[in-house]
Amino acid sequence: MTENNVVPLHKPTEDRSAEDATVTTLTVVSDAPVVPLWVRSGRAVKRLATDDRTTTTARAVARHTLYVVGGTRIVSRRVWDSRTSARYERYMRAAEAAGNLELAADWEERGQRFRDARHRRRMDLLTSPIDAAKGAAAGVGIGVGGLIALGVALAVATEDAHDVLTPLLAVIKLIALLITIVQVVWPYAITIGPLLALLGLWAVGSKQQAAPAWALPATVRNSQGEPITPSIVVKALRDLGVATLRTAIKDMGDAGASMLGPIRIAGCGVEVDVTLPSGVATNEVQTRRRKLAENLTRHEHEVFITIPEAARTVRLWIADSGALDEPIGPSPLVTDETMTANYKTGRAPWGQDLRGDAAELSVYQRHLLITGRSNQGKTAALRALALWLSLDRSVQFWLADLKGVGDWSMFDGIADVLIEGPSDDHCIQATEMVESAVAEMNRRIEERRTDPSALFPPLIVLVDEAQKAFMCPAKDEAKRPYGGSKATSRYFMAVREIHNQGRAVDVLMWQGTQDPTDQNLPKLVREGAHTRASLVLGTESQSKMALGDKAVEDGAAPHMLRQGIDKGTLVVATDGIDMPKGHSFITVRTHFIDDEPATEIAERAKLLRDGITTLRVVDQAEERDALADVAAVIGDAPRMRTNEVLKRLHSLAPKAYGDQWTNDRLKSLLEKHGEEPKKSHGVMVVRRDDVARALANRDTDDSASASQ
Repeated sequence: MTENNVVPLHKPTEDRSAEDATVTTLTVVSDAPVVPLWVRSGRAVKRLATDDRTTTTARAVARHTLYVVGGTRIVSRRVWDSRTSARYERYMRAAEAAGNLELAADWEERGQRFRDARHRRRMDLLTSPIDAAKGAAAGVGIGVGGLIALGVALAVATEDAHDVLTPLLAVIKLIALLITIVQVVWPYAITIGPLLALLGLWAVGSKQQAAPAWALPATVRNSQGEPITPSIVVKALRDLGVATLRTAIKDMGDAGASMLGPIRIAGCGVEVDVTLPSGVATNEVQTRRRKLAENLTRHEHEVFITIPEAARTVRLWIADSGALDEPIGPSPLVTDETMTANYKTGRAPWGQDLRGDAAELSVYQRHLLITGRSNQGKTAALRALALWLSLDRSVQFWLADLKGVGDWSMFDGIADVLIEGPSDDHCIQATEMVESAVAEMNRRIEERRTDPSALFPPLIVLVDEAQKAFMCPAKDEAKRPYGGSKATSRYFMAVREIHNQGRAVDVLMWQGTQDPTDQNLPKLVREGAHTRASLVLGTESQSKMALGDKAVEDGAAPHMLRQGIDKGTLVVATDGIDMPKGHSFITVRTHFIDDEPATEIAERAKLLRDGITTLRVVDQAEERDALADVAAVIGDAPRMRTNEVLKRLHSLAPKAYGDQWTNDRLKSLLEKHGEEPKKSHGVMVVRRDDVARALANRDTDDSASASQ
């Protein structure tokens, strides 16, 4: 192509005249800019330089070259340690830093013995040439004399005088042959010897991975499950970005090894205590959890940092890579059909801690609060505890499920009260249920005052999705709000009263709620729970609301759990679980019990109980059939105390059976149909058969009236 993109189609020949010569041209028009050759070459070089094959090859060349360099450094260090007392000095400084003066003195004595022996060897070198010459001369003389004696014996045997020198000549020929072999091999040894030495250094460096991380192959650089060793832990701490810590490790004679306690196997990982040098605070390590985990070739969720009792100490728990993503197996409630529960002395099989040990929770006289984001396993964790406790026939349940999707439907026949639904009406019913529990608590307290030895069956008042009750906007006839966090809130005050006095008479409040805030979970209610547990949360401030400031300051971090991946993983602050001494929290991976096995466990619980009839709270504005309701609350029980009947009627429909319903009104209801309450062991009771006859009499009367 010519200048200006003009291409000649015919070029005039030399024998044609200039006048006759014509040139037809074609002009090429292009919108694309003309790219200079040097630019295209640069792009090609860039593609070549950034190609995966090029970078892989370059990294391999650098890696194997640096293996030799690293191997040389390692061998040199070994030789230096073997020829000097540096090793003893290093061990002595480490023992001094650890405070073990006896061990330090022992290493000092060993080092002195090594120096004395080395001095003797060096003094012996002064006389060794003379001794070697004398020994060589004596050896040659003895050797020649021996060969001649051997030759004389040979000559006598062969009767040939020439054989006297035969052994000596044979030795001389052997020496000449060896010299010839050396002359032939020596040129090759000069060439091959250094190569063998380099190969040996490369082997040492390759075995120790003595190359920078960027030069190592991907399978090594990103290795998962790399064993945790003292050197790896110290290096991870050194590279943490804390200048004081890095300087202190550099100045330590043992390169930081004295900071570490024993590395112990702990479940699906290892545990090590790190005593930080002066000037380094524990929170400086805690706030760099992600960087520390990555320095240890782990993910952030695989490293847990806690503060033990020892001052200036952090405890690191480092999981085996990927171990926390593996399931922990089914609950013993599912696998052991003979399991029972004991409210006072038993412990619920809730899951496993990070060490793989069983995490068992005591619920005896402990209010419970479980928080976490939606769909992370809050209801499943709460339900697992309730299912276990249902296997104790003495425990009573009043349940309000304000989600209302059937998660607690298997408790129909176990719970005395079951409310299911998300509406404001259901929140109102839940509030009145908790207020009824307050009334029951007060009744028990009053009875305990008159009879200090009185015992009561445990009553678990459970509200799932309790944030809906706190945030309910409805108000009663006196304009008093059902929800809220003020002293006028009915739900808030009822929960507070149970928290204040309920445990003394075994009336306990269990709540499950979503992301905690001051609006949906007031401070006084949060702090009233003895057992506080949290699934994944969004922020550190929410973690402090859920578990308390101390647990989070000690390392509890539910906000570090992974949304959607760490389902069922709870951070628990309680004294109801065995945990290492000095810890204020523990991380538990809970067993998941699906709906079908949960229903089977509930059926086993029902077989242990005496036919409980669950009161399903319905619309309280409708007209009630009082006699039918009495029959419903008695259920299959042969008799029931009148006070208990009234209490259950109030739980069934607080508006219909309020304070106006007394023993006298109940008596009038039965007398109207030809029956009345009677005494049993000095206590007024209502018999199931009497109520059945009253219903039959009423139906008969109604039929007779209709026929007339």
